[in-house]
Amino acid sequence: MSLKPLKKSDLGKAWMKPRMDREMKIQPEYHLIVSEGTNTEPVYFEAIREIINRQYREKIQLEIAGEGDNTIRLFWKARQRALESANGYRHVWVVYDTDDFPAEHIDCVVELCREHSTEDTEYHALWSNQCVELWYLLHFSFMQSDIHRTAYWPKLTQWLTSIGAGEYRKNREDMYKILYPFMDFAIANAKRLENINQGRPPSKSAPGTKIYQLIERLKPYLSEA
Repeated sequence: MSLKPLKKSDLGKAWMKPRMDREMKIQPEYHLIVSEGTNTEPVYFEAIREIINRQYREKIQLEIAGEGDNTIRLFWKARQRALESANGYRHVWVVYDTDDFPAEHIDCVVELCREHSTEDTEYHALWSNQCVELWYLLHFSFMQSDIHRTAYWPKLTQWLTSIGAGEYRKNREDMYKILYPFMDFAIANAKRLENINQGRPPSKSAPGTKIYQLIERLKPYLSEA
């Protein structure tokens, strides 16, 4: 190739102009959601994934896995999935209930997520104390009482019945659609609990839930339910 400077007569010619008709392909942001439950949480998150896929598949993509495991083992399964995948996950969300698991196991997941996060992949511990039904209930009311997880179900039935949505049962495939209109209220209630639990580990934050962090991040893609 000649190193001579370009002639003035050549500067305006089409073959000298950069190609503007080739669009640069931007890779979507990949998210991995790994849950303790194999039905309740995956069904809820699958509804979100379907909504996002309708319009934003080129911008963001979700993969959802219900592992049927808990706390520390759940983290390592999420970690293994992330390492084995060719997608290059930007975010890995580890979704688990505290239930009656040992406090050190519940709290350890937060530390594991922090230790294994890098500039390329960030791990998030999305715990609910005591269970995911707390997140559902926060769509209808703020509650600060530390009640047993089984007490959430009749409360949810009362609220669902009041809006004509029938009784609550685990694995309902329409829960996301039902809850969507109250999303902002739930996020605000979860943040309010977070402020109350400031400084406490997950095992001592009852009630409390971090699921709002994922929902808030995905919210720009959820304008249509």
